[in-house]
Amino acid sequence: MLEHGGRLRAAARQYGVAQEHWLDLSTGIAPWPFTVPTIDMHAWARLPETDDGLEAAACAYYDAPQVLPVPGSQAAIQLLPRLRKVGKVGVLSPCYAEHAEAWRRGGHLVREIREAEVDYYLDGLDVLVLVNPNNPTGRLVPPERLLEWHQRLSQRGGWLVVDEAFMDPTAAFSISRYTSRPGLIVLRSFGKFFGLAGARLGFALAESKLLRLLAEQVGPWAVGGPIRAVGLACLEDRTTQAVQRARCALASERLVRLLSDAGLQPQGGCALFQWLITEHAAPLHDFLAERSILVRLFAHNSSLRFGLPAVEADWQRLEAALTAYRQTEVVS
Repeated sequence: MLEHGGRLRAAARQYGVAQEHWLDLSTGIAPWPFTVPTIDMHAWARLPETDDGLEAAACAYYDAPQVLPVPGSQAAIQLLPRLRKVGKVGVLSPCYAEHAEAWRRGGHLVREIREAEVDYYLDGLDVLVLVNPNNPTGRLVPPERLLEWHQRLSQRGGWLVVDEAFMDPTAAFSISRYTSRPGLIVLRSFGKFFGLAGARLGFALAESKLLRLLAEQVGPWAVGGPIRAVGLACLEDRTTQAVQRARCALASERLVRLLSDAGLQPQGGCALFQWLITEHAAPLHDFLAERSILVRLFAHNSSLRFGLPAVEADWQRLEAALTAYRQTEVVS
């Protein structure tokens, strides 16, 4: 299993502080969860059915021709490599590590490449995979460039797989409306923007034939009735969606200012997190953890990802910790 953010229990054990005393900024999940509706007991007592309106609501929300609900977009990430014969796969890196890992496990030859290298390698690839906006760097590739890459791949029967897990606050950059085109696959996460990661719900957007093949791999009743009800309510709640987009944008901008004022200018980010490279990433991570503030450490490139604080007290707590860290840096 690869390491991910959100491992709060492990941090609590390591640093000897109970979970309830932590400020967890280690994920890119919105810290304001949507209100979960009252779930009818029939949803718990019966097998889920697909005529409850969830797919239609998802198509409307994502502006997509067709969708397949999956138990978290992670499920689709792991299953997609099974739908192609073994080939050459490029993964724009650094990114969410599960993508490259899934294709390697599927027996494919994986090359991790930079954005500037795509044009050089693309004509020798069967599949190109990227996260947009990227996790953790926040890099955002424009739709027109993605569609150009897809066109080059599709001419040879190739795929472009775009993980849009963090796209909700910047939906104008999504290519979901084009997913009826063969070989264009978009993955959307429900839990991050709606603040309900525990729901384990995601959506695959692609042409109908590919979605049928993926559905066979996912199997029947993959998303439970109660989760379908939650997803439907949230996808139709346009008022709270607008509020969520606005507060994510404001919080992300505030986080940039706070980190910059502490001498930690982010090198990237999006509306749900900020990311910075620093040679002091590991000691800063430990300094914050010793004050029960958990951020995501990427040891391989000495970088940190900061999620959004939820309330004013959390902002003040983070600011105080960063001020204290900067003072220790000055002294040393």
